[in-house]
Amino acid sequence: MIGYLRGKVAYISPDYVLLDVNGVGYEVVCSGAAFSRLSGVKKGEEGEVYTFLQVKEDGVSLYGFSDPKEKALFLKLTSVQGVGAKMAIGVLSTLRPEELMEAIATADVKRLCAAKGLGKKTAERLVLELHGKISVDELLGGAGEAAAPKATKQASREDEDAISALTGLGFTRQESARAVERAKDTGARTVEEIIAMALRGM
Repeated sequence: MIGYLRGKVAYISPDYVLLDVNGVGYEVVCSGAAFSRLSGVKKGEEGEVYTFLQVKEDGVSLYGFSDPKEKALFLKLTSVQGVGAKMAIGVLSTLRPEELMEAIATADVKRLCAAKGLGKKTAERLVLELHGKISVDELLGGAGEAAAPKATKQASREDEDAISALTGLGFTRQESARAVERAKDTGARTVEEIIAMALRGM
């Protein structure tokens, strides 16, 4: 399995990035974030990408991501029936991971359908299978319960779940706690509502 590549950027096209790794050229179909990062590298200079190798009867494809968390989210997307690798990479090229997570948390099917190739029925299935079943931290490849912040006596379970989700997205606990309080002040009550409102105010 090819999980990571570091090499010279040899060529960039709208469909893939060609990385020269010790004289071997790898065509990598990248997410929006990975493509943006590699596009900023001058031709002949080194770039890196986390990858997923897909082997099918009709060929082999290599997909690239900006970091392990984005790759983990891609794998969760492809676990949903009807969402293949090409569709998943299309979703990640349209929505940033935090935007995608917010859309899933709030069941925003319309927002998900903005991704190329993702129809309403598939978007609804994606929400149905991922919404409420997997935490934000797990979806984005976090360390899980061992790394989750300890609950305080003052915070409710909903507060702690929301804070943990936001810290999993890269915000500090202090920033997350303040955002959760602001979200609750606006009327948010469920974990999904709190996360969605908090992200809007970050």
